[in-house]
Amino acid sequence: MADAANLLLNLEHSRQLLCRLLADLMLKKQFYLATAESCTGGMIAAACTDLAGSSQWFDRGFVTYSNAAKTDMLGVDAALIEQHGAVSEPVARAMAQGALQHSAAQVSVAVTGVAGPGGGSLEKPVGTVWLAWSVQGETTAELCHFDGDRATVRALTVQRALQGLLQCLDVK
Repeated sequence: MADAANLLLNLEHSRQLLCRLLADLMLKKQFYLATAESCTGGMIAAACTDLAGSSQWFDRGFVTYSNAAKTDMLGVDAALIEQHGAVSEPVARAMAQGALQHSAAQVSVAVTGVAGPGGGSLEKPVGTVWLAWSVQGETTAELCHFDGDRATVRALTVQRALQGLLQCLDVK
């Protein structure tokens, strides 16, 4: 139990540093960010907006936990979800692109996954997360498998989402 608590505390400190670095890059490039979150339920947006002055670079966050929300708020095609499942690369990509289309942002991050403790399957076990980043319309995606309880999976997803944003922006 102490190990899990220490991990979450370390992730919190890392998250704060990543957000400060992200803010600097976003301001330098004069970009705005939008988030599209399922399994993290707004934690990425919260991490960004915990930073004072984030209104200068953070536009909005979409919490699209249900499939209907993904369709209604982000324009994700229901047939895409039906064909691939909500936790899939095509849906993560569509979420990231939809966040850009439904905001004033030039940069987006999307996450969809199985945080647990239930909901997993042999094909998509607990800890399976798809992330997608879109910078000025160019979208990349990544599959991650995180170990741990629900809080740990979600915290690790936020961490990877922020790291991926920094990597995408550093290239642009």
